[in-house]
Amino acid sequence: MSDTPTQDIAQTIIIGSGPAGLTAAIYAARANLAPIVFEGLQPGGQLTITTDVENYPGFPDGIQGPELMDTMRKQAERFGSVHHYEYVDKVDLTERPFKVHVGETIHRAHSLIIATGATAKWLGLEDEAKFQGRGLSSCATCDGFFFKNKEIFVVGGGDTAMEEANFLTRFASKVKLVHRRDSFRASKIMQDRVLANPKVEVLYNKEIVRYQSDNGMSISGARLRDTVTGEELDMPIDGIFLAIGHTPNTAFLEGQLDTDGGGYLLLKGHTNTNVEGVFASGDVADSRYRQAVTAAGHGCQAAMDAEKWLEANVHV
Repeated sequence: MSDTPTQDIAQTIIIGSGPAGLTAAIYAARANLAPIVFEGLQPGGQLTITTDVENYPGFPDGIQGPELMDTMRKQAERFGSVHHYEYVDKVDLTERPFKVHVGETIHRAHSLIIATGATAKWLGLEDEAKFQGRGLSSCATCDGFFFKNKEIFVVGGGDTAMEEANFLTRFASKVKLVHRRDSFRASKIMQDRVLANPKVEVLYNKEIVRYQSDNGMSISGARLRDTVTGEELDMPIDGIFLAIGHTPNTAFLEGQLDTDGGGYLLLKGHTNTNVEGVFASGDVADSRYRQAVTAAGHGCQAAMDAEKWLEANVHV
């Protein structure tokens, strides 16, 4: 079997379907670039596993994550974007037009927008996917509001865990920081802030080995194991926030674009990568904010940058 290129060369191909990718699609489509969007097999990105989204502007009563993504997609399609629910296996950025490999088909494009996001690291425990958005979260900024006057776990030992633990004390009555070692890897200033916070209790040498639920639908507790003695203990808890890191979805790029130490794409200016004609937006290039609204704004920038670059280099 041989790869068969498509006959037409797209002005732009967008890889990714979260707020960054779909906003880029809206702007690119309105600019008459007829963007092709590869959404993967989980269209909508991380927001498809988020229930209530209450911090996205324009929805005073909140909106379900999947509904928000579906609305964005329909808006892009209204202006002419074409969406495929397939994974991109690899890309060839060594020459233009760029080649995008999807299964046995090669799609070609004058420009690319990478908006593949970053995947939160999870513990890999039984029923984990089931409880995501039902007491189990990887985003304190997104979901902290739902835990007013509740007791929660934060799992992790780095700066992100410290930051999220401190942030969550604005809402929770008690934050129990679960760490599998007897010392943190976080910076000293971040540790000091947590240890000085009266609403934070640190559980050293502990790891979660099982999620527990009274109703089978939402988190009500967890089983902890002592990493030194092996002793196990069941503890009731209202929610669990995992802060053990994110993995940028860049494996398909095979090292063709510059990244930082964490694997996030490095940008020149706002959205330009080190390869001319290749732009990036959203969580794949943002290790700091990781919000739907910032990703959407970044997607807008990427589409506008791609449009200007195409005008100057491809004469669209």
